[in-house]
Amino acid sequence: MIDWERVRELRGEIGADGFAEVVELFLDEVEAVVMTLGSRPARLEEDLHFLKGSAWNIGFRDFGGMCQQGERLAAAGDGGRVDVAAILDCYGESKAVFMGRLTEFTAAA
Repeated sequence: MIDWERVRELRGEIGADGFAEVVELFLDEVEAVVMTLGSRPARLEEDLHFLKGSAWNIGFRDFGGMCQQGERLAAAGDGGRVDVAAILDCYGESKAVFMGRLTEFTAAA
């Protein structure tokens, strides 16, 4: 669900303080899009593309993969087949797992 190696890599690249800031920004920006996901059909592909990139950057592997699948469907004109509820569920589960281990990565080395 979470690519912990990516999380460690990102944390190593930017340090504990930078990582904490990236996590805060990620949650703020992603939550804003997640709250409206699927309610703006004309933006579905764009929203899923944004979520995919954000997810993979911070290690949300499964969520990013689901966004990628949805993005491909939307790009093919098949946005009605995107399972927005499943994507949102995956985000919620990923966030819970991630937050459960967050202090490992935000503590100073």
